Amino acid sequence: MSILPADFPPPFRASDYVVAPQAPPDERIEVGVLFIGAGPAGLAGAVRLGQLMAEDEALMEMLGEVPIAVVEKGKSAGSHLLSGACMKPGPLKSLFPDAKPGETPGVYTEVTGEVVYFMTKGGAMRLPAPPQIKNHGNWVVSISQLARWMGEQAEELGAYMLPETDAQKVLVENGRVVGVLTGDKGRGREGEELGTFEPGVEVHAKVTVVCEGTQGHIAGVIRKHFDLDQDSTQIWELGVKEVWEVKKPLDKVIHTLGWPLRFGTKYREYGGCWVYPMGEDQVSIGFVVGLDYADATLSAHDLLQQFKTHKLMRGILDGGRRVAWGAKTIPGGGIWGLPSRLHVPGALLCGDSAGFVDMAALKGVNYAMKSGILAAEAIAEAFKAGDPTSTTALWGYDQRIRDSEVWKDLWKVRNIRPAFQKGFMYGGLIHPMATATRGKAPKRVHFKSDAAEPVFIGGPREYPKPDGELTFDKLSSVYASGNKTRDDQPSHIRIQTQVPRALAVAWENMCPAKVYEVVEDSESNGTVSVRVNAPNCIQCGAITAKGGQLTPPEGGSGPEYTIT
Repeated sequence: MSILPADFPPPFRASDYVVAPQAPPDERIEVGVLFIGAGPAGLAGAVRLGQLMAEDEALMEMLGEVPIAVVEKGKSAGSHLLSGACMKPGPLKSLFPDAKPGETPGVYTEVTGEVVYFMTKGGAMRLPAPPQIKNHGNWVVSISQLARWMGEQAEELGAYMLPETDAQKVLVENGRVVGVLTGDKGRGREGEELGTFEPGVEVHAKVTVVCEGTQGHIAGVIRKHFDLDQDSTQIWELGVKEVWEVKKPLDKVIHTLGWPLRFGTKYREYGGCWVYPMGEDQVSIGFVVGLDYADATLSAHDLLQQFKTHKLMRGILDGGRRVAWGAKTIPGGGIWGLPSRLHVPGALLCGDSAGFVDMAALKGVNYAMKSGILAAEAIAEAFKAGDPTSTTALWGYDQRIRDSEVWKDLWKVRNIRPAFQKGFMYGGLIHPMATATRGKAPKRVHFKSDAAEPVFIGGPREYPKPDGELTFDKLSSVYASGNKTRDDQPSHIRIQTQVPRALAVAWENMCPAKVYEVVEDSESNGTVSVRVNAPNCIQCGAITAKGGQLTPPEGGSGPEYTIT
């Protein structure tokens, strides 16, 4: 029996997270420009605005006593960042011309060789690399390490960093975003005030830049409140990643498709694996799966474990050890997942919060950085024009994006990922057509959101048993993420806890951190109960794609990524 996740919406209203300012001036923080999220978009924007401020004293005066602030819900910049990541270096080089692999923190290797394989259970057939996946000259980076370094550069240029601070609500006054209300700290499981209680604070800004990354809470609230998704359909991928210390250096970038995914149309399984060299003694390995899949028994975490048992991977990992693990969603809708406008009065959307990812090329970090840079330049222009708070002041950002490689690249591949929702054969036909015509054909491939695609209990899957050496269970992996969520804080996850078994099983298998559990003796009237182990959550965002809603936990909670 197939079930639509969308038929069981979470107990969540975006309108509850939009409030009017109430704090008097002496009880709030006033800043010039507020960046929500210390990821590649927010930090690139803060660095670029700091550079512009250093070049123009008048702009510095207009930005005020605290010209730039960056709110980050993790322990520090980079704590919640995870990506492959094989990055186009252009935007980073534009900010830091001296950046180089092996010298800039977090930048490991320049790609000099690459290969694509079609995998079967017992073998690997080499394929010609599609143009989008050619990575020669790109850089393999640890995005968490790179962000920590970029955060230091932003501070040197005048940015005020606010770590362990979650943005919970949007402050809106007279139809304009004027900042955010941060979350309380020190509440118990039922919301009661503990001895360590600290109330949230209003952070007011002339301009707010929303760059929280994938499945951003504030971005979602703004998109809903300002009705920005009228013609937008977003789908998501889930990537599970490990970093290994290895005995033999890897000299090339590897991408795969095929096994252990199934190509039957009824399964709607889309994805593949990457293996990237990180210097002489480490490799980054991950598996990405589209969250519009149908079979509730699919588990991205366990697919990665299964993939590592292949002889190709054993040859790379033999004698090595796992040193890091994590998971994150990726916006996959491309152009069709973008909001109708990239700004609202008082605020801009950047990076993954807008949806700037090219899934055909597996690229998003460079677009996040570029959008942050363009946001900073548009904001500086608005201040110099006289009134950055007017309803039309930020239109320049939209135009800058449309004139940039961000828009042009996404336009050319806009139909490739959506086509695979209709099956591997259909997607395989659309991919070369779109590539050959540089996106001119087909005009548009229509597709559905992940929650609007039915799920059923299929299987059985042949996932390997964890051995603690090559393959690992979910709970030991959560430990490897450095997760530091306080056990007795209120749950930040919103789901219906009485749902059809197929949906409950889908959530249980989907989550890489074992947050959701089916209560076996609970079946009644065709439904089962779902237990939520919220402290396990690593904030990957998958539940928001598949019928639930992730909101920010207490600031400082979640994973502590260091080399992902």
